[in-house]
Amino acid sequence: MDRFIEMKPGKRNLPTLEDVAAAAQVSTATVSRCLNEPEKVSEKTRDRVMKTVAKLNYSPNFGARAIAANRTGIFGAVIPTMENAIFARGIEAFQKTLVENNATTLVASSAYDPEREAQQIRTMVARGADGLLLIGADRDAGIYDFLNQRNIPVVIAWAYSSDSAQSCVGFNNRSASRKLVECAIRMGHKSFAYISAPTTTNDRARDRVLGAQQAIADSGLDVAAMAVVETNYSIQNGRNAFNRIAEAGAVPSLVICGNDVLAVGAIQAAKDAGFAVPGDVSVIGFDDIELATVISPALTTVHVPHRRMGQIAGETLFGLVKGVEEQPVHIELETMIVERESLAAPGRQR
Repeated sequence: MDRFIEMKPGKRNLPTLEDVAAAAQVSTATVSRCLNEPEKVSEKTRDRVMKTVAKLNYSPNFGARAIAANRTGIFGAVIPTMENAIFARGIEAFQKTLVENNATTLVASSAYDPEREAQQIRTMVARGADGLLLIGADRDAGIYDFLNQRNIPVVIAWAYSSDSAQSCVGFNNRSASRKLVECAIRMGHKSFAYISAPTTTNDRARDRVLGAQQAIADSGLDVAAMAVVETNYSIQNGRNAFNRIAEAGAVPSLVICGNDVLAVGAIQAAKDAGFAVPGDVSVIGFDDIELATVISPALTTVHVPHRRMGQIAGETLFGLVKGVEEQPVHIELETMIVERESLAAPGRQR
């Protein structure tokens, strides 16, 4: 039988934990377990309590809980942009993992601006973030000092280093890029250009360029002959960068792009200029987003397990905050070359 609770007088007459317990005829401890550790309560009791919570429109006092536990259940993620599908995939998986652990995620976009990112990190910490997911390791050492002083666990994603002082869940950008370019060299490519994101404060972009240069050097070819055009990520910027390469002289047999978005722009510009892809010029990318499969010709690229990376990063960060994991944690994920139609031997259609 339902029990009717006379609400305590007050400005907003908000229901309390005690009100829920009385209406559901259980202890306050049982209500708390239903909200925080539902697996520890019988299904019959849990259903009765949660129906009462909904009926009374009860909301837990997270402020009081945070003070008692020295945790807020809030996790932050600062990503470079919300316009790139690679981050959307990974952050969705990251957030889903934390929701399954009754945590809340705050997401901010820095627009590849280091100062903006630093401010967003400080703001999230001020708002009580228990841990942070950050993209890549490139940032001022003062930010890491700030986080360490406050015992805020951090997981770096989209990059991997076995000797990193911070926990990381990612992949080796340099190695993945090197292997893709080695594949092209084995096909007979000997002249190259590279379209990259700005490398000064982007370790992922920088390592991808270095990986390509390493493959070229290891093959005995002239690394210095490879033009590197840096530009922000967008299809139009990829088009503009290819046009700059073409205007500078002979178009190389292979244009290497730091991600698929730039590569799609490069393919469009090449075709607009009358070049056959891959007959006159091959184009390769990095990330394996859906766009790589719909462009014609379909793009040869590096497949990155974005969703799995986001999931494992969430699990790792949650474990660090709970004390289950000890810092630093280093988890390397494998990438894979996906061969499609945009890459072929020089002068030969696939």
